[in-house]
Amino acid sequence: MLDPDVNDFDAVELPIEDSLDLHAFAPRDVKQAVEAYLEEVHVRGFPVVRIIHGRGIGVQREIVRKVLERNPFVAQFHDASPEAGGWGATVVKLRPDA
Repeated sequence: MLDPDVNDFDAVELPIEDSLDLHAFAPRDVKQAVEAYLEEVHVRGFPVVRIIHGRGIGVQREIVRKVLERNPFVAQFHDASPEAGGWGATVVKLRPDA
């Protein structure tokens, strides 16, 4: 869903894939980006996605986890396996019927 307060020049079209890398997003935009991404992957029928938030001090991870806890499309989530990012990424299983 587009934010009516965002200028058309600010909107960036991103390909929808089974992972979202948040490194390019400002912390203030993470919540909205994750919410929009979850809505779109749900519509497209993705069963599982990975959100890459990085390790850092955990600020983006915390924002992502709060969004996931409240999102009706999310069945469950957990840290990625070590080869897929470990605690720097979160794997999300989506509800097919939400």
